[in-house]
Amino acid sequence: MKVYVVGQGAVGTYLGELLRGIGNDVSYAPRDLAAVEPIAADLVLVTVKAYDTLAAIETLQRALPAGSAATIVTPQNGVGNEELLAAAFGADNVVAAALTVPVGVDDGGKGVAANRGGIAFAPVGSGRAHNWLLAAFGATGLPTTAVADYRSLKWSKLALNVVANAACAILDVMPERLVREDAAFMLEIRAIREVRATMQALKIAPIDLPRYPVRALLRVAALPSALARAVLARRIAGARGQKAPSLLLDLRSAKHRTEVEVLNGAVARAAREAGVPAPVNATYARILSDVAHMPQLWAKYRERPEALLAEVSSN
Repeated sequence: MKVYVVGQGAVGTYLGELLRGIGNDVSYAPRDLAAVEPIAADLVLVTVKAYDTLAAIETLQRALPAGSAATIVTPQNGVGNEELLAAAFGADNVVAAALTVPVGVDDGGKGVAANRGGIAFAPVGSGRAHNWLLAAFGATGLPTTAVADYRSLKWSKLALNVVANAACAILDVMPERLVREDAAFMLEIRAIREVRATMQALKIAPIDLPRYPVRALLRVAALPSALARAVLARRIAGARGQKAPSLLLDLRSAKHRTEVEVLNGAVARAAREAGVPAPVNATYARILSDVAHMPQLWAKYRERPEALLAEVSSN
């Protein structure tokens, strides 16, 4: 099988090299659009950050021949990437994915699994069978599963991605510190509750992902606040502790952009359209976007939970 990977970061190289290891022909798209050459791929992995999805589409429009039957798999974070790819290449050619393997980078710049997990797939369209994807990825030793509803898949992964992410980035603290900030951590619980309420309004059912019981997470968040805080604080500190979340890494990299718009921002937009209040996610998205574009604003919030609380209260 000929595999084409758009995105040479940790996730792209991790999945690409797994597939190469079982005999597939794997190549990576060049970062320079002018250097992209046509390729007759059977499988395409789009593993760029969500803010680079449009650039990935440009790459694929140049790389894939007209009428290509390549299956395009997107294990990206957030919601909205599938719709962009489906608009460009047809829904039946796109398969949503959720990777729950924490991936780091080795000394050679290749992605490596930092812990256990798996990958789940869900077709965006309905016209083609994709059972062969389970076999292809399962042959690598990666636990795989199939999901019927791609929106359930991506929103369930989003529910995981919002936990101890945006608030840590805004405050410039690690998760184990966040859970010890009583008022700030209550904002986290409210943010998760907003995700749950939005999914209910959209009639999107949460599903468990490989190694991650998403439904239990949402149920715990709905418990009385003191109990929810005790249970979630223990689990988050144990699972993430000193690991910098993705949005904090984005801010520290000084790229002037983050994935907050497809995470907390997506929740805020969907909630607004559904008539559901989501002030915490809306505030997180606004602050992170502002800080990414104007890093000097970060000083207002770094290790200052009271400033974040004041912003949410005024929203």
